[in-house]
Amino acid sequence: MHAPGQLSSVADFLSRNPPFAGLGGAELERIAQAAPARAYKMGATVLVEDGTPAEALYVIRSGSMELLHEEEVIDVLQPGEVFGHPSLLTGMAPAFTVRAHEDSTCYLVPRELALEALGRPAGVGFVAASLRERLTRAGHTVHALPELSTVHVSELLDRPMLETDGSATIREAAIAMTAAGASAILVRDGERLRLITDADLRARVVTGEVSADDPVSSLARPARTVRDDRLAIEAIVEMLEAGAEHLVVEDRRGGAVGVVSAADLMGVENWSPFALRHAALRARDEDELVAVAPRLRRLFLALLDAGLPPSDIGRVLTLQLDSIRTRWIDFAIAAEGPAPAAWAWLVLGSAARREFTLGSDQENALAYADTDDPQAPAWFERFATRVNEGLERCGFAPDLNNVLARHPQWRMSQSAWLRTFQECLEQPDNSHLIRATVSFDFRHGSGGLEIVPPLVAIIREAPRHPGFLRLLARTTEDPKPALGFRGALAVAKHGQESGKLDIKRNGIIPIVNLARFHAIAHGITISSTDDRLVAVEDEGALEPELAAGLREALAIVSRIRLQHHAAQIEAGTAPDNMVDPDEVPPVARRELREAFRVVLDAQKRLGGHLPAGR
Repeated sequence: MHAPGQLSSVADFLSRNPPFAGLGGAELERIAQAAPARAYKMGATVLVEDGTPAEALYVIRSGSMELLHEEEVIDVLQPGEVFGHPSLLTGMAPAFTVRAHEDSTCYLVPRELALEALGRPAGVGFVAASLRERLTRAGHTVHALPELSTVHVSELLDRPMLETDGSATIREAAIAMTAAGASAILVRDGERLRLITDADLRARVVTGEVSADDPVSSLARPARTVRDDRLAIEAIVEMLEAGAEHLVVEDRRGGAVGVVSAADLMGVENWSPFALRHAALRARDEDELVAVAPRLRRLFLALLDAGLPPSDIGRVLTLQLDSIRTRWIDFAIAAEGPAPAAWAWLVLGSAARREFTLGSDQENALAYADTDDPQAPAWFERFATRVNEGLERCGFAPDLNNVLARHPQWRMSQSAWLRTFQECLEQPDNSHLIRATVSFDFRHGSGGLEIVPPLVAIIREAPRHPGFLRLLARTTEDPKPALGFRGALAVAKHGQESGKLDIKRNGIIPIVNLARFHAIAHGITISSTDDRLVAVEDEGALEPELAAGLREALAIVSRIRLQHHAAQIEAGTAPDNMVDPDEVPPVARRELREAFRVVLDAQKRLGGHLPAGR
């Protein structure tokens, strides 16, 4: 119970964050009076994945909380954000573990009052949006990848396969796992393969949800499988897609021969991506975080040596950038104090598309809730500056056009962002076009402000604005692929870069622009270039042959770009995008020319979308 003098401050805090924003003062005071504050020490577990259902709605007042799935951090929730609502609404076990990222305090809103707030239209929208975002984050979280370039899954099976049938008890399975030192046991259920893991035992048996004397069939989950001849690096990608930490290994005849875990793939090298991500999230101070960042280069080389596709390498590097940025946000809040309003860090550009490379710049923006607090703009300026400068200290160069949250044009209130997005469609001119080509490739990075749904809704209106689309179509004309006379690769003729071609400007960007135009023109709001091309093909906006050609062109150009970066890193120089065609192997040069021809053809086919009278 709060003292009378504290009620208004608690109610005011709740009013600034969903799902409570918009509630009347009397209702907010009623919730505030009934919601006790509870403190959690760093590392304390609040909810357990597949454990006891939540009994309250948790609102973070100070500090921050980690959202984990299969022991991997999915997100770090900041003050004002809530958790526990999916479990509270369904009565089912939590889908995520929630753990204190630092010393934190939460308000615990009782079930009845929480259900009232969540049952209102705004609450329902909040639940849907937050569930979608957290599940999407879980799907994109990359279980870090060690250097396993020549190791096959079969080589990791260093112990006999542990298995049982569905009639055994959970106790018997646990005893067998302990004796074998195994983290999982295979359960055969007819033709189906299922697994019990040590995490299942901790989360459901220890908590009393199921009894140790129950049959294993009551605890086992369907297993994901991987062929024993697959590279270990590919197996970890399978784990990412499955959202699991164990895979059943099958031979060529489809017979189960073992179980491989994330721990088998982790390794102990200090540059391991598992260790790298965890080191970033656990860095004790700014200097320690700065020391983590250079290890990205060795990680990148390992991924490339393993033959991982460029799209997967981009996803891995993007996740590492996200982890480093998350920790800089922690440090910035610790230095500046609590935020005066809800906020959202927006990731832009290649990182938004999860196509980040070591030759990419940082591009980002910041949105914050409309507030009457006169100190808010200055607080958010200091906050954004700290994060931008921290990322720069870690080697992530600032965008040359100052597309950075510390600059006022990329740091605005929620209403200003909504107005800006709407003006891009309704007042198409070169200024708004530049803004749209950058900011329409965005995703939510951190913070509790629910700004993504309304921004996405505006982008979906683009097909109803032909003037904007005609202007956007012009972005597909230039830059053009680096093809010169008779199809030769075009290179710079003068200056320091003479004899080289800019593979980002004249290779990657034309494909990105084409995919963005076709997606936005058909109301498609996903950001990945490859996903956009798939989606527009499914919509019938691109012929299958052309869509497939552009996707293949993107893979070819991206691979050559990454190989160029690798050569520079190994030579001890900073990665750039200026490629000397003479240093590209002959076969790759032919592929590059063909990729550029496909892109040029796709650009020419867009003539009908351009304004008349050009």
